[in-house]
Amino acid sequence: MNELWAVVDFVLMIAQWVIVIQAILSWLIAFNVINTYNSGVRTIWQALERVTEPLFRPVRRILPDFGALDLSPLVVLLVIVLLRRLVAMQMVPDYVVA
Repeated sequence: MNELWAVVDFVLMIAQWVIVIQAILSWLIAFNVINTYNSGVRTIWQALERVTEPLFRPVRRILPDFGALDLSPLVVLLVIVLLRRLVAMQMVPDYVVA
């Protein structure tokens, strides 16, 4: 059973990193450090958007509109961190949350 929890934790960790990378890339694009005219950047951006959009869409429906500020990645990251803590408690029965 620990192997199943380890796989779930690994998938959550990958999702966490994908969201962080997508957020950093969106900032770089917004501040014109890199642009989407480059086909490699555009391909990476579109792939990350396709992966993260199903995670962000339900959160965006619930959150109020803050204009240009999108807090859905932050909320999804918070949920992932909490889920990883729950998974860690399942993997190690005497896990102490600090």
